Amino acid sequence: MTLHLWFTFALAYLATTLSPGPNVLLVVRNALRYGPPAMAVTLLGNLSAQMLVTSGVALGVGAILIAIPAAFLVLKIAGAGYLIYLGARQLFARIPAIQSETEVKAACAPLSNWKIGTESFLVSASNPKTLIFLCAFLPQFIDHNRSVLGQFIVMYLTIAATVIIVHSVYCYAAYRFSKRLKSVWWVLSLKRITGAIFIGLGVRLLNTKALGINPV
Repeated sequence: MTLHLWFTFALAYLATTLSPGPNVLLVVRNALRYGPPAMAVTLLGNLSAQMLVTSGVALGVGAILIAIPAAFLVLKIAGAGYLIYLGARQLFARIPAIQSETEVKAACAPLSNWKIGTESFLVSASNPKTLIFLCAFLPQFIDHNRSVLGQFIVMYLTIAATVIIVHSVYCYAAYRFSKRLKSVWWVLSLKRITGAIFIGLGVRLLNTKALGINPV
């Protein structure tokens, strides 16, 4: 991949990641509720899924998914179902009364890294929008006179760096905004807001077709 082609790819992918989706919402939620370590684990789970998806594109899995509508439908239902499940768990979970900062911290007791990472991986890997988008997007930047495998590796590393930068900016902005709010109110509201958004994203995914989709 020439420097000019890589630069074009990097700018194009950056433009697609600026619109927030389930992955952005999840990393922001975890960063605000559990702190920077949870943000790092969430990013690791997301990027692991992105590596799996990029490998699938390189092996032609995305083309198979497009060619078999039933396979796309099954993956879409699975992904939407998981988002709706996460949202319902957040939205309808019983929240005990919180009166002090100590109780706020207790209410935000961190989950295990394994659970946070697994949840992030499943949110990203079960979203067929990512696979279909990358299947249409990545081949446009392949130089067939060079090593295809090497180019996919370069593109994945670029994707990973872009995701880390963009998601970190979102987390920092959300953190700065949250500092202006009362902690007790923020803990209660964040749980309900993210739950409702996850449900909305799941319903939206159910109505998604294979074309005109965004990776995040």
